[in-house]
Amino acid sequence: MSAALVRNRILIAICRPFFGLAIAALISGPALGAPKSVLELFTSQGCSSCPAADKLIGEYAARDDVLTLSFNVDYWDYLGWKDTLASRDNSDRQRAYAAARGDNDVYTPQVIVNGRDYVVGSDKAKIDAALQTASPLPIEIDLSEKDDAITVHIGADSTISHNRATLWLVYYQSKVSVPIERGENTGKTLTYSNVVRKLRPIAMWKGEEMSVDLPKSEMAKAKTKRCAVLLQTESKTGLPGPVLGVAMLNDTRD
Repeated sequence: MSAALVRNRILIAICRPFFGLAIAALISGPALGAPKSVLELFTSQGCSSCPAADKLIGEYAARDDVLTLSFNVDYWDYLGWKDTLASRDNSDRQRAYAAARGDNDVYTPQVIVNGRDYVVGSDKAKIDAALQTASPLPIEIDLSEKDDAITVHIGADSTISHNRATLWLVYYQSKVSVPIERGENTGKTLTYSNVVRKLRPIAMWKGEEMSVDLPKSEMAKAKTKRCAVLLQTESKTGLPGPVLGVAMLNDTRD
């Protein structure tokens, strides 16, 4: 198998009936390009500055070379509108990034690029600049299928300076529209792209070759139609660092 083809193998997790048949068809079909960058938008329905960023991230979500993820935070709920998509876990993830950087700079809208750089989420010029200067994700993630599981394979890499990384499984929805009845965005209907519904660690990687089996039954029971895996470095105190690799597939039928 050529290196180019290996790079194009991606995690397939379509949360619909006939899951296994869909996976088999896609594995045997043309290879799809893996994203080269990950954009994480931290946003809030209670923030008047966020709708422009939400719209912009939707434009990036249409690109094949970028995986965008929207994390709605809950710390603006006191302004008069409780964000219907927010979770404490999302807020904690953003705070963990700030703690890892050492600046405690937490605000909305904020975009994190590949777990490294952060910019104002509505500033397209700065996001584009961060994408252009970002180093390629160094670790390739491969996929194989068994009767009852999808196997995620990560090869060995002795050049990575980080001694540990977490493999995350993320479920997300492609589009969610919410009418806002109170707060700073009263009267608006806001549309969010690639809304994270669940993010959980599934394995640790320490630079050695490893494989992880994901039961198809878990995928089929998920309440979202899109899934991905992120390989991300982690400090000894558990703070997030640079993203090393990503693998995903969008179910375009939703």
